[in-house]
Amino acid sequence: MALIISIISIILVIIFTSFKRISGWIIYPGIFVVLFIICFLLIYYAVDNFIFDKINPLYKTIGNIPLTRKELRKKLEGKDMIQEVNRLVINYAQNRRKEIKKLRRLEKYRKEFLGNVSHELKTPIFNIQGYILTLLDGGLEDPEINREYLERTEASVNRMISIIEDLESIARLEVGELKLELEDFDIVQVTRDVFNMQEMNARKYGISLGFDTNYDKPILVHADKKRINEALNNLIINAIIYGNEGGITKVSFAEMGENILVDVTDNGIGITEEEIPRIFERFYRTSKSRSRDRGGTGLGLSIVKHIIEAHNQTITVRSEAGTGSSFSFTLKKAQ
Repeated sequence: MALIISIISIILVIIFTSFKRISGWIIYPGIFVVLFIICFLLIYYAVDNFIFDKINPLYKTIGNIPLTRKELRKKLEGKDMIQEVNRLVINYAQNRRKEIKKLRRLEKYRKEFLGNVSHELKTPIFNIQGYILTLLDGGLEDPEINREYLERTEASVNRMISIIEDLESIARLEVGELKLELEDFDIVQVTRDVFNMQEMNARKYGISLGFDTNYDKPILVHADKKRINEALNNLIINAIIYGNEGGITKVSFAEMGENILVDVTDNGIGITEEEIPRIFERFYRTSKSRSRDRGGTGLGLSIVKHIIEAHNQTITVRSEAGTGSSFSFTLKKAQ
């Protein structure tokens, strides 16, 4: 900018001196220099103020910095204002593009999430409606029918409650509202408790639950006992949901430095390579009709992932379609 102003100043001085020569006035070299400096300063000041007045609101908007004129001048001191604003505009445009992409992803996620919730709740609601209408149409007077349909209604209500509770758990985990209550406990005993809790459900579908070996000594870990119980429970339920009749689900433990590796393995239907990256997504199922018939909400694995990550640990899966799956996660050893 200084070069351009210098050229303009020289041209103005030449024009002025030419006018003076025509008028018969004598122009000394010193006067020429003084005129040049005066023209340069006047033009530089005018151009600088013009550019600054145009850039000032733009800079404040893009940079989101509520600076006074004096503060902004000091911030831009020694910098080319045009280049600096050009850099800010480019960064601003790039950030806005990233935000737009993020918003589009969130909007897509929101639509998918609402669609999934609606789909999951629709089935038990319609079932309840059908059972009640049947009872109102005369089934209530038949002792056999009314008891059966009331039991089915209760099962549908329980399914809705299960879905809502799972959604509540995920929401609390994602926003960080869930505070872990860390303590030392025996992971073997917690697993036995989960086996006892799911024994009837597993027996119903011909699934055997057990350890890979006899763990006669406690294996102590430092974690939130309630949440790890919930994670193991969801993994066992998942193994039952996708297990083959007559199948077996085993849990094993191994030391890994400062951690304990917990492995839940089944010989069920397995997961294809294409589906593995999506299995921790909410409501995602590799076999939707089957898992729904066995009571899955499609939220269990998502909850497990959030619980394990809340402990600053990791969970992985190894699987092959038709062979079975193995879910492994780590927990910190008790000191």
